[in-house]
Amino acid sequence: MGSSEADDDQLLKSFLAEVSEAERDNEVLRILGCFKLNPFEHLKLSFDSSPDELSLLVHPDKCKHPQAQEAFAALAKAQQLLLDPQERGYILDQVTAAKEELRAKRKKELKKDSASKIKSLVDEGKYEEQHERSDEFQQQLIIKVREILTEKEWRRRKMQMRISEEEGRLKKDEEETKEMWKRKREHEEKWEETRDQRVSSWRDFMKTGKKGRKGEIKPPKLKTEDPNKSYVQRPVKPK
Repeated sequence: MGSSEADDDQLLKSFLAEVSEAERDNEVLRILGCFKLNPFEHLKLSFDSSPDELSLLVHPDKCKHPQAQEAFAALAKAQQLLLDPQERGYILDQVTAAKEELRAKRKKELKKDSASKIKSLVDEGKYEEQHERSDEFQQQLIIKVREILTEKEWRRRKMQMRISEEEGRLKKDEEETKEMWKRKREHEEKWEETRDQRVSSWRDFMKTGKKGRKGEIKPPKLKTEDPNKSYVQRPVKPK
């Protein structure tokens, strides 16, 4: 009997170990499949809770899953974000915006449902508080927060892209300006280097330019007073 009980205990321990290992593996898959922009989802926390501890289920020393290290790193990053007041405040601002959208939507729906509207007025807000604590509302809130965070991130990336493009354009303009000034300096340097040569050429021109080049044949000068030359233009006599 004692041997049978020992076997049963061992079997139970093995079973519990397998269940625990499966739970750890499932937690790894859950974390890696989370919406990346919401640290609350990574830590499996409600929006009104605080991240006190990391989940030890996926600690690399306790979990044999090949992606345990990646999952634990994701949790550590999520916790770090929520411990940062600015980052946490940004996320909670989006949660507030999501709640406002859902409340506005529900208000429109209640206008069509007179019974729910009357109950809401009678309960003086308790009906709505109860609704917002429901699993249905919490799930809608998670989805709405995802939508808002996704839109915000997309706008941020577009803005970053525009900033990068503008920086690239300014850099290109700067490089073109530098190249223009470089060519101008090179031209000025070359002009200065040939200064003596230009001065010498000008002096030679001043000495020989008026006399003409050696061996150059010039047409004979015609005397305008010669009346026998019909091709000579004579001054027109006034009438």
